[in-house]
Amino acid sequence: MKISNLMSLTRRNGLWAAALVLTSACMPAWAADEAPDAFVKRITNDTLDLIKADKSLRGGDIGKLVQLVDAKLMPHVNFRRMTSLATGPAWRKATPEQQKRLQDEFKILLVRTYSGALSQITDQVVVVKPLRAGQEDKNLVVNTEVRGKGDPIQLDYRLEKTPGEGSGWMIFDLNVLGVWLIENYRTQFTKEINAGGIDALIASLVLRNKSNAKSG
Repeated sequence: MKISNLMSLTRRNGLWAAALVLTSACMPAWAADEAPDAFVKRITNDTLDLIKADKSLRGGDIGKLVQLVDAKLMPHVNFRRMTSLATGPAWRKATPEQQKRLQDEFKILLVRTYSGALSQITDQVVVVKPLRAGQEDKNLVVNTEVRGKGDPIQLDYRLEKTPGEGSGWMIFDLNVLGVWLIENYRTQFTKEINAGGIDALIASLVLRNKSNAKSG
């Protein structure tokens, strides 16, 4: 599925749900031994309450939404891992400068994409499904379902447990309606890289971000 198709699909069926996955990370860190399903349940419910109570967020203040996602999200997401997985094998061949530019542009793309969805939240609730046994902490999936008006929305989190002091669960991928973000972007990124290398991919993201900024 192309990125454009994914965005169209999720806008019609709950793009805000993907934003909920990401902006959920704005909540304070809890104990490192918190169960992953409890972590997901807490942050999603807290985030729903936060958005419903904020008139400017519900009203679609894009500037405030972008600031919220940028300031509160990124410290709680393994964005470097997310970018490297989306880029594929070419990531290891890229220079540190190329990696930084790619990560920065990919971040802008995602922040703007999901910020615009927050104002769509109304009466939805999130149901966390039982955790599948036998999963590893470095690649663990928590399945949820968003319920409200219309059909339920499948919304899954891919998490990893960070080691050492300040350890806890980190988000590095998400699944909306059966489409994993990393897998979808990797397909598109690979085409850009095969056509012109890492620099061509960076240039493409720069142009896309400029276009998004102009269109608001």
